[in-house]
Amino acid sequence: MLNKTITNQPKSIIEVQITVPWSDLEPKWNETLQRLAEDVEMPGFRKGNVPLNMVEANLAGKLQDEVLKVAMPQFLIEALKGTDIVPIDYPKYDLVSFVKGQPLQYKTTVTNRPHVSIGNYKTIKATRPTPKPVTDEEVQKVVDDLYNRWKNKPGIGNPAAGPSGSIDFQKPQNQPDSTKSSTSPDDEFAKAMGATSLADLKDKIRKDLQDNIGYNNELDYEEAILQEVEKMTAVELPEVLIQDELNRMLVSLQRRVADMGLLLDDYLRGQGKTLEQIKNEWRQQAEKNVRMELGLAEIARLENVNISDQELQAEVDKIQDARVKKQFDSQEPRLHLKHALRQTKTLDLLKKLVTG
Repeated sequence: MLNKTITNQPKSIIEVQITVPWSDLEPKWNETLQRLAEDVEMPGFRKGNVPLNMVEANLAGKLQDEVLKVAMPQFLIEALKGTDIVPIDYPKYDLVSFVKGQPLQYKTTVTNRPHVSIGNYKTIKATRPTPKPVTDEEVQKVVDDLYNRWKNKPGIGNPAAGPSGSIDFQKPQNQPDSTKSSTSPDDEFAKAMGATSLADLKDKIRKDLQDNIGYNNELDYEEAILQEVEKMTAVELPEVLIQDELNRMLVSLQRRVADMGLLLDDYLRGQGKTLEQIKNEWRQQAEKNVRMELGLAEIARLENVNISDQELQAEVDKIQDARVKKQFDSQEPRLHLKHALRQTKTLDLLKKLVTG
């Protein structure tokens, strides 16, 4: 049997020292030697027929590396059996000693899933913002903007109503130039937008603006709830999770910069900052984001919130882009999506529990 010593370190780091007797390791050594020998050929011997003692001498360090590549993860799994350790990153292995016929000694460092303590989330208070009415001035401004774009940029095309009734910019077919003879928005212009009249167009715009206000208010409400979850979550944050969040934030910045037609290096030079400076500035926010995520996941555990395979597949089936959808044939993207759906479902539960 192997011997193990498990040491808890700060920030959920676990150090595992493992000693494996040669009697446990010898079968893996022989299996690996047999497997590698199948591809070895030497003068006087056909491929796969070289005597094992000659193969062993010829492979030397490669044989040892292949044995360790298989053995160390397997014996780590065995060492963690019966413990409450759940690694959340890839283990780091440090070889102490290994000679054929002698015990294997190595050290492994992993980050354990952190212990999360959550306060009484059922007492969270947050107020959903009251939607502000859309004014006639706001509607008229959108109408005027649409009219000016329609009138002055014929190459772009004129807006037409989308399938939901909201305004979508598509050039109507066979649109006569005479419709642009008016000097202010009128029914002809409104029809080019896909509405039946100018009054109908204004109604559609008002509804779109009101829906947008309601959507943003709901986002603000959810953010207020999540901020309260973060405040009542106690956890020693593992560094690996903080770095993962910083990298996620960096990817988001890269996308925004690309939308502006810039490279990230050019953007950073314009800001007079290095990548490390940006990440240092973001670190406090990253820690809050991770704490909130862990708190929400702990509430999901306590409330037994789960996503069934049917729910997951239904969400995948909604994806229209075939290339994007194909990605979810793999396990890792499905796990990420399942986690996101679970977090959303938990937030919906909180919204029912929260008092205003």
